[in-house]
Amino acid sequence: MTEFTLDLNDDQKQVRDWLHGFAADVIRPAASEWDEREETPWPVIQEAAKVGIYSLDFYAQQFFDPTGLGIPMAMEELFWGDAGIALSIVGTGLAAVGVLANGTEEQIGTWIPQMYGDANDVKVAAFCSSEPDAGSDVAAMRTRAVYDEAKDEWVLNGTKTWATNGGIAGVHVVVAVVDAGLGSKGHASFIVPPATPGLSQGQKFKKHGIRASHTAEVVLEDVRVPGHCLLGGKEKLDERLARARERAKSGGERVKNAAMATFEASRPAVGAMAVGTARAAYEVALDYAKTRSQFGRPIIDNQGIAFQLADMRTRIDAARLLVWRASWMATTGKPFTSAEGSMSKLYASETAKSVTAQAIQILGGNGFTREYPVERMHRDAAIYTIFEGTSEIQRLVIARTLSGMPIR
Repeated sequence: MTEFTLDLNDDQKQVRDWLHGFAADVIRPAASEWDEREETPWPVIQEAAKVGIYSLDFYAQQFFDPTGLGIPMAMEELFWGDAGIALSIVGTGLAAVGVLANGTEEQIGTWIPQMYGDANDVKVAAFCSSEPDAGSDVAAMRTRAVYDEAKDEWVLNGTKTWATNGGIAGVHVVVAVVDAGLGSKGHASFIVPPATPGLSQGQKFKKHGIRASHTAEVVLEDVRVPGHCLLGGKEKLDERLARARERAKSGGERVKNAAMATFEASRPAVGAMAVGTARAAYEVALDYAKTRSQFGRPIIDNQGIAFQLADMRTRIDAARLLVWRASWMATTGKPFTSAEGSMSKLYASETAKSVTAQAIQILGGNGFTREYPVERMHRDAAIYTIFEGTSEIQRLVIARTLSGMPIR
């Protein structure tokens, strides 16, 4: 088993520095423009593809890093550059994780390469779980998948919302209800291949932050997908549903939910995104405090400013440690006995909101303008406490894990 360490090896340092350079030279100069345009930054994604960052191979290398630190290290550096553009670059990864968590080897090999395309023909993918009336309450999901045995096809109907890359993606991964009587245990995930009739983009959302990332509704009207597009296959699904029905009768242990498996795997990565945004805002505030003079001296000479910066840096480092611990545990197969994945996402998300707000305060009126990036970083940071499980849901998960009680 790989021992937990805070020391990056030479290969990891090289990758970190390479990503930092791309974030500084390519992402940051484009951040303000694409935030204002509120459009997918295709040219930046293509540049990422050309150098190998936007590719299956790169994410596979980081995902299979035996220390578990490859993904959080990559997320922190890219989101240090800009959260909106970085999410456009890594958003496909959530759909890929959905396939990795629930698919067969054949499905993984078939669909994940199609999610990315190549440097000459860049593609994106979307993971579609949330619905207008089913966000945190996944049991309220209404999108249905009905099996047509005669044609060996699944027919999907419903509306998904808050889907990153929704509607513009080639491959969509859609979570749907296959047995309404089982609540969240009766869900399954499906691949909807490119250009499948019946799938369309609904409303595109105009957002407070991460505006360079496309977020939209996905409408499914009699969408037919082949039987082999059910992630994991029908035999595995039938076995899982049968166990869920038996356990429902006996009040036995819970059965893994397909969407929740994806979120469990990605929570530390979201924490790392938040750390990157917080670190970026802290660095801007630190540099500003060193160079901004009032009453004849740099404002960092004042304890009121210096102590804020000390607290900001302490929280960022603590958040990173929680993220790295959870990532290492997930990679080495250690169970989250205290909901360590949720802990990392919760603390890092709240840290990003707090640190970016403090950065604005340190910059004063300048921080409130778009001439300085902390205003954008603060808007971007708000999403971390909302998507892939709100801070309230993370606290609920942690409390239930610690107490063993059905806290509501």
